[in-house]
Amino acid sequence: MSFEIKLPLFEGPFDLLLFFIQRDELDIHDIPIHQITKDFLDYMHHLEQMNVEVASEFILVAATLMRIKAKMLLPRPTLDDEGNEVDPREELVRHLLEYKKYKSVVEELANMENARSQKEARGNVVKELKKLAEGNNVEAELQNVDLYKLLRVYQSVLSRYEYEQKKPTHEVVQYPYSISVQRDFIMAKLVDSPKLSFEKLIAMEPNKIAVIFNFLSILDLLQMKKITMHLGEGFNNFWIEKIEEEEQLVGQ
Repeated sequence: MSFEIKLPLFEGPFDLLLFFIQRDELDIHDIPIHQITKDFLDYMHHLEQMNVEVASEFILVAATLMRIKAKMLLPRPTLDDEGNEVDPREELVRHLLEYKKYKSVVEELANMENARSQKEARGNVVKELKKLAEGNNVEAELQNVDLYKLLRVYQSVLSRYEYEQKKPTHEVVQYPYSISVQRDFIMAKLVDSPKLSFEKLIAMEPNKIAVIFNFLSILDLLQMKKITMHLGEGFNNFWIEKIEEEEQLVGQ
């Protein structure tokens, strides 16, 4: 009979420790190190049975738990410089409390970042930053900044910079063409040359947009009966010719 084990995946070892503490309603300041070490190692063993690669952070925390457990089993306690007994769990508890505080606000900060990224930048950012700096004790806030927080901020800024660099850009080009302008242009050329080929007209402004506007202008002039068209052999080219005013009156 086969059965399947499903385990929740945690972002890091501290997530797993906090899960055990909340699940068993343990006092985070007085962690039963034997119980939590056993639960932590059991979780890692289940991951290995499922062929899930165990991250180095989990292995490091497992080693730390076993070291703390060994220290607590020793008959001789560790003393500080003042002769007071040092709890081997103290450093672990401090890290857990700091991580718990960070985790409690990270989701809110992510939502704030997402909402802010969808807004357009304003033009008075420098003025607002100066105003905020004057209204807050910046030096006091900097005292609580450590290397870990600085690295997190740097990583976030670097990721945002890479995203901004890879964003697609769209450029709108305004072409100086219109049907009426190109009609006048063609009629002016027909004054100098009574008969004008379309190939020659293309050569004057050899770009796709100009060709389109010139062709549409020719159709417009044909409809207005100001020019006439002569097709060439093979229909690869055609010539346009201005209709004189007398011919226009006769046609009417």
